[in-house]
Amino acid sequence: MRKALFREMAIMLLAALPMLLLIIACQASEHRRPADPLGAEMAVLPGLGAAAPLLSEGAPSDNDAARARNAADPFYRGAIAPAAAFRFAGSGADFTNARDCLALAALAEAGGSDVGQRAVIQVVLNRVRHPAFSHTVCGTVFEGSQRRTGCQFTFTCDGALSRRYGDNAWQAARDRAEQALHGMVFAPVGTATHYHTDWVYPSWSPQLVKIAQVETHLFFRWPGYWGSGAVARITYRGGEPDFARLVGSPGDAATDAAAAALPKAALPSDTPTLASGSVMLRDPTGKANFILLAAGGTPAQAIASARALCNRGGTCRVYGWLDGAEIPAALPLPRGARAALQFSYARDPGGAEIALYNCDNFPGLPREQCIPRAR
Repeated sequence: MRKALFREMAIMLLAALPMLLLIIACQASEHRRPADPLGAEMAVLPGLGAAAPLLSEGAPSDNDAARARNAADPFYRGAIAPAAAFRFAGSGADFTNARDCLALAALAEAGGSDVGQRAVIQVVLNRVRHPAFSHTVCGTVFEGSQRRTGCQFTFTCDGALSRRYGDNAWQAARDRAEQALHGMVFAPVGTATHYHTDWVYPSWSPQLVKIAQVETHLFFRWPGYWGSGAVARITYRGGEPDFARLVGSPGDAATDAAAAALPKAALPSDTPTLASGSVMLRDPTGKANFILLAAGGTPAQAIASARALCNRGGTCRVYGWLDGAEIPAALPLPRGARAALQFSYARDPGGAEIALYNCDNFPGLPREQCIPRAR
């Protein structure tokens, strides 16, 4: 009797053993799972700011080659669903800051074009509601401007913040921004979160879904779930950064002076010697560099210096000035340094380049290679 009981118990244990092993394996797997699975999944998405700046304005060394590569990538053939209407929920100050940040992005990226501005505004608002980006309008527009990896919107880093717009241009852009904040949707770009001009070819471009073209800008969304309207459901709650502080107001003079007075860090030992000009500041990673351009130097010499400094893989930025007194001690660039900037270079991890110049001192360049100035 006892032997039969032991035999039955052994059979039951053997039958339960696979289930016990499965439970143990699942628990071990649970311990190995990332603490933030959504964050881990988003971290590998192409085109995130940590991997590559949004190279939306400027020119690579070969415009025609970039245009040919862009033309070879097909547009999405399916229906393009419009984004959901934006629902503003914030204070009066939040609305003013959000409106002005949207208007500035629209003017800087699309000039005076009505459809161009509306497309840029829609992309910004699409990003605000997407988990991969900042959840304020001004935070999204200026995202990355204080990091050595560069800016999501190049105008916040390349000196273009020093330009001034006429009252009529400002009012028209603000009107478009207000309409979007009140729920107007620019349907042609759908749920796009990325764009670039057709004369650049960022590394992330072929990995995203190309859905529309508005004038010279091509618009993209991520493939699959992360590019769908379903994911862009973050509720806007206000809390906008102050627009005047972001762009640099006349009251920044003391801040500029303090930044200029900061001691500049010693150059890393592997800093290359430039054939033209000299390196004044270099981040230890090599991703951010400030240089003093040689007087009378050429655009070719400036970009050769930038390429010599960007001698490692990944994102890299180089800023150049003609007066050493105007070179700041660190990022972000203060207002005075932005206004005096003569050369701006950005390279993304795929090797796509943007080189912009102050065309007052580098005459004869195509318009798209000039740092935008007052208009």
